[in-house]
Amino acid sequence: MQTPSRSNRFFYPRLIAGFLLAAGLAACQATPQPPNPVSTPTPVPALSGPVDPEEGVTLAFEPFTGAPGNIADELSEFIGSEARKQGITLVRRIGAAATYRVNGYLSATGQPSSGTVFYVFDIVDSSGRRLKRISGTEATGGASGDPWQSVNSGTLSRIANRSMVEIKAWLNR
Repeated sequence: MQTPSRSNRFFYPRLIAGFLLAAGLAACQATPQPPNPVSTPTPVPALSGPVDPEEGVTLAFEPFTGAPGNIADELSEFIGSEARKQGITLVRRIGAAATYRVNGYLSATGQPSSGTVFYVFDIVDSSGRRLKRISGTEATGGASGDPWQSVNSGTLSRIANRSMVEIKAWLNR
């Protein structure tokens, strides 16, 4: 019997963990998606929190779940920058009043030749009810060991850009 190589011993558990995370996040869907979402109207977001007459609608990002601190901090910076570009007002103080809160979940899987970051952002109202889910994946370079090692600024910038563009489109419906 052949002994599994060191890289395979670490790759397969991470691959399985990535699939389980993706399946778990998919199971969090409140209602099944219709087979053809293009023909189904998306509800206009209802304002659920305070709307400051000067600031308008505001979003507060909660601390990210799943990412190491340095990755979460850098992603937060990119999200702040993208929000300013998109004209979206973010509330930066933890626990501060905001129209909507955004819960972010991140996971990374990888092998020596390639990797992937999975991200999910749930926009919730003041009661915690999810109003919008934004999710996606971003390819990374490979890394042996910790898959977060292959996540660079370009990866985080693309995640921030795509997410903020979707949030702006949702707010403008």
